[in-house]
Amino acid sequence: MKTILLGPGGQLGTDIRRANEAAGSVLDIVPVGRDRLDLADFDRVRELLSTADFDVLVNCSSYHKTDEVEGNAQQAFAINAHLVALLAELAQAKSARFVHVSTDYVFGGQDKREPLDEGDARAPVNVYGASKAMGEDLARLACDNTLILRVASLFGVAGASGKGGNFVETMIRFGRERGHLRVVADQHMSPTSTQDIAAALLTMLRDEVPAGIWHVVNSGATTWHGFAEEIIRRSGTEASVEAIPSSEFPTPARRPAYSVLSNEKLAAAIGAPRPWQDALDAYLAEKGYRA
Repeated sequence: MKTILLGPGGQLGTDIRRANEAAGSVLDIVPVGRDRLDLADFDRVRELLSTADFDVLVNCSSYHKTDEVEGNAQQAFAINAHLVALLAELAQAKSARFVHVSTDYVFGGQDKREPLDEGDARAPVNVYGASKAMGEDLARLACDNTLILRVASLFGVAGASGKGGNFVETMIRFGRERGHLRVVADQHMSPTSTQDIAAALLTMLRDEVPAGIWHVVNSGATTWHGFAEEIIRRSGTEASVEAIPSSEFPTPARRPAYSVLSNEKLAAAIGAPRPWQDALDAYLAEKGYRA
């Protein structure tokens, strides 16, 4: 399958390329990064993709700096929603499969406090989540063969583009520098390895799973405090981790109090992803933080 990959240098894009190579290049990936295409230039996007030959279009790009996005709604909806609609339209014109990466942040305002499935009503609590929710809708309207992959709380070897490293790297760095961390304990989510998302995506494309929304996250859930505790313990970092309420760590954008995603649909289709703790151990080993 000839595959155009947007966002090839980010955490997920990097691991998609790595997983594909490890699997013997089952996809013929053409990486299209910022050096080749400014995704904010819709005319150029249409020009390049309408003349390209592809079977799959994978969109790993987004405007994802959550706090910055809060004050830049117009740009957020342009990149996270209207660009997505254009990409889906171009995929539809090629009779290609469109894969769009979304987020657990389409949730947060709901009353439900048990793992959320693909059919649960969305309730974003910030601009980023609202723009991604709109992107999901526009993608599915524009392309019949759309896969929406909702992911969450990512960690991957490439680090988080524009964020100064992912949460794992940040906790280890701050733990070493400060010896004491204060982390919110009232926000529940699903820590997820981009390596495992990449592996799942290859299988989903190979097995031609049905179009629609899929929660692609590691098994299990925790809070940011619980995640930080395991990072510090499993990496052998000498630091303590104090639990605090989110009210003691105010941010421009509100975060979901609960956005744990159920991966039961994915498990039934291709098998359950491993627990997030096992994925964290593998990540730490690869990065040299543990034997």
